[in-house]
Amino acid sequence: MVLNEKKLSSELKYEGLIFNITRDTVELINGNTAFREVLHHPGGVCVIPVTDNNEIYVVKQFRYPFGEVTTEIPAGKMEYGENHAECGKRELLEETGCTCSEYIYLGEVYPVPAYDKEIIHVYLAKGLSFGSQQLDEDEFLNVEKIPLSDAVDMVMNGQIKDSKTQIAILKTARLLGI
Repeated sequence: MVLNEKKLSSELKYEGLIFNITRDTVELINGNTAFREVLHHPGGVCVIPVTDNNEIYVVKQFRYPFGEVTTEIPAGKMEYGENHAECGKRELLEETGCTCSEYIYLGEVYPVPAYDKEIIHVYLAKGLSFGSQQLDEDEFLNVEKIPLSDAVDMVMNGQIKDSKTQIAILKTARLLGI
């Protein structure tokens, strides 16, 4: 069976600063029609900075939709057409003050493929050098350093809930044999 849906029409329902939402009419495999609400987002990048001692830098920040402080790796939204590698390096510097000599692409993640077109690109940063944070004026976060092995435990016991951070930690641990 060929799995596919054909878009018949699309109507913009919401245009925002970060994303847009369309309501699309699609033709299903059996010939019936259905609606699909799609969130259009320019994408993002996350970077897991790892020290020579296999420690990682995470950021703690308040996330309004959940009303809580989350533990995440440095990350940010891309502008449409922006190079994801450069965006990640910029976000790493802004949020942690770090630059790196080694920058390894770990792949891409579809955070919510049922209705969100966002792609998050995942990078590993090694050979870290430190300067000062360059936070945006509306950005407030704390940076912490933790052993990668502890971060894996935090993923497994539910302390780290952010999906991009979970994926980056587990991929990095596997890659580094931790």
